[in-house]
Amino acid sequence: MNVIAGSLRGLDIRAEIDRLRKERNAVILAHYYQEPALQDIADFVGDSLDLSRKAAATDADVIAFCGVRFMAETAKILSPDKIVVLPDMNAGCSLEDSCPPDQFKAFREAHPHHIALTYINCSAEVKALSDIIVTSSSAETILAQIPQDQKIIFGPDKNLGGWLARKTGRDMLLWPGVCIVHEAFSETELLKLKAQHPGAPVLAHPECPPHILDHADHVGSTKAILDEALKSDSETIIVATEPHIMHQMEKAAPHKQFIGAPGADGNCNCNMCPYMALNSMEKLYVALRDLQPRIEMDEQLRLRARTSLDRMLEMAGRTVGQGDVGRPVFAGA
Repeated sequence: MNVIAGSLRGLDIRAEIDRLRKERNAVILAHYYQEPALQDIADFVGDSLDLSRKAAATDADVIAFCGVRFMAETAKILSPDKIVVLPDMNAGCSLEDSCPPDQFKAFREAHPHHIALTYINCSAEVKALSDIIVTSSSAETILAQIPQDQKIIFGPDKNLGGWLARKTGRDMLLWPGVCIVHEAFSETELLKLKAQHPGAPVLAHPECPPHILDHADHVGSTKAILDEALKSDSETIIVATEPHIMHQMEKAAPHKQFIGAPGADGNCNCNMCPYMALNSMEKLYVALRDLQPRIEMDEQLRLRARTSLDRMLEMAGRTVGQGDVGRPVFAGA
């Protein structure tokens, strides 16, 4: 990072990014967990899948994805003809790391009567080994369309899977992965914070462990948390997810106070995603300048991964009524 910054000394990085965006016919995407400067320069800010879908709908030749590797891979899966660059190829994900494809394949083979419902926070290889991909916002809708007697593997996030199991009553075999960011929240420190701000609602992402979700007034995806924060009547809100999402909250509702849920040491620094933090304005500039690091993918792998994503997109678009619950829209093995 220091080497890059030193070599670019004297450049107006923001102006150079804008110039390259036009020259490359590029669209810049930033996840809610990116630093504020990247969010502010992006064409679209949002959840990972929503960003990939928006990029696919543009006539851009280049997608610069300020996020982590699995997100950029998803963009490539949905937009194979576009160049997809990631500012730092080392921007991985603890959930992806927790689920190596060879181990997931062996786990599936050991449970042949289960279908694999897999959280989007995984590698393209694991997506290709899965039956249906889900997001935190679509998982419940998709679960409602799977027959009650169908055995299910849910991975890689055991906290999201456990929350879904408790909420829906579905018995699922959970892969033991966790997000290191959401695991870092402290129940003791959260209770202290709630005592300091009585009446302040707690908004939490379902990647948080149960002892944090038990104290939440609202559990939902990053976008759902943002929406809830903005529509809430409360002037003070406690946010239990990666704290960079509060940048969007503060921009949209500057009159409110948003407080990040604390880690074990009483502050939220340990809850900043170290992978997301690898990206920077300087690295975004270099990625647009050099069109590197670039996401490359074997076409057969892309097509297999696309199948599980397409099932999600189809099923998430359905409105599930009372008579539809348990309707066998997917025939699992």
